[in-house]
Amino acid sequence: MTEEQEAELDEQADDVEEEVEDEAEGLQEGDFVEIEYTAYTADGDQLVDTTDPEVAEEEGVDDQGQEFKPRTIVLGEGHIFEAVEEAIIGSEPGDEGTVTVSAEDAFGEYDPDDVQTVSAEKIDEDDRYPGANVQIEGQQGYISTIIGGRARVDFNHPLAGEDVEYEYEVVEEVDDREQQAAGLFEMYLGLEPELWIETDEVEEEVPVEPDEDDEDAEPEFETEVVEKETLYLEATPQMTMNQQWMMGKQQIGQDVIDQIGVDRVIVQEVIDGMGGMGMPGMMGGMGGMGGGDIEEALEDADVDADEIVEELEGAEE
Repeated sequence: MTEEQEAELDEQADDVEEEVEDEAEGLQEGDFVEIEYTAYTADGDQLVDTTDPEVAEEEGVDDQGQEFKPRTIVLGEGHIFEAVEEAIIGSEPGDEGTVTVSAEDAFGEYDPDDVQTVSAEKIDEDDRYPGANVQIEGQQGYISTIIGGRARVDFNHPLAGEDVEYEYEVVEEVDDREQQAAGLFEMYLGLEPELWIETDEVEEEVPVEPDEDDEDAEPEFETEVVEKETLYLEATPQMTMNQQWMMGKQQIGQDVIDQIGVDRVIVQEVIDGMGGMGMPGMMGGMGGMGGGDIEEALEDADVDADEIVEELEGAEE
């Protein structure tokens, strides 16, 4: 095959790819969408998840510190069960539907081999009761029974073996990048931080092309001003102490960079002033001495230190 034939085939392949993209209608992988949903086990006995505050109240889970409202996800990124994603792809904002997710694709089939008998000594004394969630040798499980010094611990997911029925509605496609970023952080952390996107000019060291004739030349760098699109994020105390953030901030930040298309994420911690109250434990005017000589301070205040000592001794007598 000649180079001209190869080029012609490549051009034809590009044309076919463009036609396929043009024919694709509705929401596609990579799109940010805001959805509402409620999921129960297929028998309807147990709530799995919901964005509806009324459902949460009815099921008695509205007091868990979670905000129940529509959620932003990225299609194709595994943010929701694959069967639900497949149903949403190709749909339009306003569409709704119901999807049954098989146990295998939801929380896995129930495996009897994942129920083990362990010594009660491996379990914290406060957790030695049926139903307690425990962690044994890095595995999360719950106690099904406990008798004497032995406990039966089930390491299956509590919803293993259950088909799950999802009712969903596509609220809108999310195009605003700050809203997209906020949705990602809320999905990962369970809270929506204050954030904004700016373009900054940043000085950066860049390599200089070496002289081709000088094989022994050492690499050289020069400072260059470049533009970087930055997502600024205000770190509240709730965020700083969030376990998901503490354990995975690098991964979360990188995912946001990849999904939103910014160059970097800068996390800012704000420390509010105390209204001139000074450091705790310091007494009014004494706090400003900075560890200086107390006798000098008393002289400046026209107070005789010896007189104060005599008065204190007289009081003790």
